[in-house]
Amino acid sequence: MVTAITNLGRSGLYDWLIQRLSAVAMTAYLIFLVAYLVVNPDLDFGQWRALFDQLWMRVFSLITLMSIVAHAWIGLWAVLTDYITNQTLGGKATVVRVFAQVVLGVVAITYTVWGIQIIWGL
Repeated sequence: MVTAITNLGRSGLYDWLIQRLSAVAMTAYLIFLVAYLVVNPDLDFGQWRALFDQLWMRVFSLITLMSIVAHAWIGLWAVLTDYITNQTLGGKATVVRVFAQVVLGVVAITYTVWGIQIIWGL
């Protein structure tokens, strides 16, 4: 019952797919940034700022930010549901698990809003 309410993709297959697609997006972003730094060894702030002022880079960064949040949420949800069980905590597992998920959800939303403000200069 808790599974249908708190996971991201509403099924294991969708969660698996979201994690794989988000991993691809994060890997592409990392490869791009490393390549950009290698190609521009004398990078200064002006060049860095010019890169992130471009719309495509802001969108790429936003996609990566959303990928990080989705990937982390699914991973943490899986860990919480696997390790916070009635066998480890008695009958209080659901309360502890939901509390942890709410705290992590608030952190994820906070970081997402903060990241959007940074990316778009709001």
